[in-house]
Amino acid sequence: MKLSEEIELDSPPLFDMGSRVRTRKVLRNDGTFPGKDIGFHLAKKGDIGYVVGIGTYLQRAYIYSVHFLESNFVVGCLSRELELIDEDYKPLIEQEDW
Repeated sequence: MKLSEEIELDSPPLFDMGSRVRTRKVLRNDGTFPGKDIGFHLAKKGDIGYVVGIGTYLQRAYIYSVHFLESNFVVGCLSRELELIDEDYKPLIEQEDW
């Protein structure tokens, strides 16, 4: 996984908890998803899921835990791998200002 030079954590997350998102590309196991071979397709391009957690990676980027309903996998995704589906989305739980 190659990160951009930008430090994403200087800004608030692009997605909120509960955001409905779609994958921009095929997501493959890079070895961090237990029980599946490296290279296994965890989500297809266009799969829909919901953000269920927000973490960080190397103090540079946000990692979004996304629950994909079709596969029932929860996969860690970078923001560049996702796009928001519902622009008018209001989170069920209000987030604190970052």
